This record gives sequence, C-alpha cells and structure tokens, in this order.
Amino acid sequence: MKQLFSVATLLAAIFFLLPASAQRPAALQAEIASGPFKAGHIQGIAVDQKKGYIYYSYTTMLIKTDLQGRIVGTVTGLLGHLGDLDLSEADGRVYGSLEYKNDAIGRGILNMEKSTRTLDNAFYIAIFDVDRIDRVGMSAEKDGIMTTVYLPTVLEDYLAEVVTPEGKKAHRLGCSGIDGVAFGPKFGTTSGKEYLTVAYGIYSEKDRSDNDYQVLLQYDTEKWAKYERSLSQDNMHQMGPRKPAEEYFVFTGNTTYGVQNLEYDPFTQAWLMAVYKGVKEHYPNYTLFAADAKARPTKQTLQGIPYIKKGLVVPLKQAGLKDGKSGIRGWMWGVGSTGMAALGGGYYYFSHNYNSEQGQGSTIRMYRYTDRPDQAFEEVK
Repeated sequence: MKQLFSVATLLAAIFFLLPASAQRPAALQAEIASGPFKAGHIQGIAVDQKKGYIYYSYTTMLIKTDLQGRIVGTVTGLLGHLGDLDLSEADGRVYGSLEYKNDAIGRGILNMEKSTRTLDNAFYIAIFDVDRIDRVGMSAEKDGIMTTVYLPTVLEDYLAEVVTPEGKKAHRLGCSGIDGVAFGPKFGTTSGKEYLTVAYGIYSEKDRSDNDYQVLLQYDTEKWAKYERSLSQDNMHQMGPRKPAEEYFVFTGNTTYGVQNLEYDPFTQAWLMAVYKGVKEHYPNYTLFAADAKARPTKQTLQGIPYIKKGLVVPLKQAGLKDGKSGIRGWMWGVGSTGMAALGGGYYYFSHNYNSEQGQGSTIRMYRYTDRPDQAFEEVK
C-alpha cells in the first residue's frame, strides 16, 4: 500500500538530508570592518570559528580580533613581509609566510618602519602562539609569541641563475619568494594528514617562459619543533627542513607575483589560488584558479623549463571559464589576493582592501560559492 506524504513532510525530509555544512556559519557576520592602520596593506586572514577569533596580516603586523572585528591584540616589530595566513587545526597556532629581501620591496618595508637595518635575504614560516596574544603592541621578537622555521629551498631558488629557452635568467622558476600558505591534505587526496602548503611568489617577466607555473611546496610540520626558533632580526637563524616533503606544479600561465592567497576548501575539494593578473597576452590571465585536490599529480615534462627533467603536475579543476587556446581554467574575480578563508559549506570570507588618509584597511565580506563559470561566488547580505 502506498503511503502519501504532505508537501511539508517532503520538504522537511529533503532539508534533513542536506549536509549540515551546507548551512551558513551562524556565528559569523556577513561583513566585518578592519582598520585602517598605518602599516602595509592587508595580506591575508585566518578564521578560528571554534574559539571565536580572526587574524589579519598587515605586512609588518599581525592583528587578532573577535568575530565582530574588535581588536584583542596586535603583534608588531616585523621588518619583513608577513603574507598569507592559515590556522593549524592540529596545534591551534597561526602560520604565515615571512620573507626578507634586499630588494625594492624589502627596502620599502624598512623605510615604512623607519629602520636603518640591513637584512639578509631569508624566507621563513612564522608561527604565532595566538592564545597568548592579549594586548596591543606585543613584540614579535621579545614577547615569546612568535617562532620561525627557515625554508632553504626557497632561498636557493630565489638566488639561482638558470638557463631558459630565452637565455640566462635570475631566480629559478621565476621565484620571488613566498606568499600563499594553507593547511590541507596531500595532493591527490581530500582527507587524511594535513600538510602545510607554501606557494611561491613568481616574477611576471614577459621575456622568459619558465615562470608560467604556480609552484607549491608541501611540508610535514609534525616534527618542526626541532627547527623553531624565536626570530632575532639582528642575527637571523637558518634552522629548517632541508627540503619539502614534495614539490608540485600547477600550470596557470603568467601571474604577477604568483599566489597571493592560498586556501584549501573541503567543500569544493579544491586548492583556491588568488593572484594578481598576469601580463602575457597569449594567456587568459585569470585572477582566481582552483587546483583539483582529488586529481592524482602526474610526472610531466614542464613547459618552458628545460633545467628540470620532470615535475609533479597538479591539474586545474574543471570549473570556471576555459581558455580555448591554452586550456587554462579560472575566473576573473576581483578579490581574494588580499585575504580569503573557507568557512565551510561553500561559504567564504574575502577581503576588500582600501586606502584612506588614515591608512590602509579592509572590509571582510561573506560570499557563497556558485559554481558559475562567469562568477564563482555571490555576496551574502
């Protein structure tokens, strides 16, 4: 005998079949104001929904706020470039890229901080014991709340000279340092042990062809305690893993300074990469890419990189616009390069940075993933 269901009963049944993660995170506001601050522009954000805090990188300063944007504490005194951030679920600390370069960017930071120091080229992961950040103006060097781990692989690529199809060039793979960082599973999987993935900054030089991949290094941070040191900017240490657990390549075509913000998203099963638009006209120059987390990386000959025999290549996800000539997929998306965070269930925070007479700041806004090729996300009001 057939049993009849009312429309209301049917709708209720459908609702309870939906995964809980598909609902908007209840504790989070649709919009949060940050700044302005007399520091560099916002570089990245990390959200701790369990404890109720958001962390912001402003180039030389880390800021801790509650979920309404009220400042709990700040960490100052950095003379390098603090970039993208991510929260480790394993140890509850916030990890960020930190680079020191004796170039125009590095000298600009020293000028901004009114420092006369001369610093060596060095690349670190900064690790913040964020539970101890409880007041404004804490020192990155003196208050025992930040340790660093040195990344020699990055420095080697940054300093290297290589022979490309266009001739001898500085900086292997176009490496300008590091910026995007995110915790997530090993490439080719969507669960299991988490690795810290670090993305290269990459120079956008048009007269070379070895700078068209995004370079992602994965590190196992479980045993990093033996490397961690408090940072003295007068005597910078060189304690860190000799090599990453693995190096991966994602072909996106040219970008300007590589992956600015990196985020692993379990909902879309993708590694989102927000970039500044590239300058090579024969590429689509999208500003947001999604590497396919499920796809198994394959060893391939790398286009335009004769000095590496083969590399592990991760494909882009079959989403977004598709360039007919190159096959590259992505989105023309105006935000993300100064901060993005996956919140669960297809919801995200994106940073909208701004300049004013009082300094630089950001409005953090909530978005929902749409899977549309023309517009990946829609704003949540």
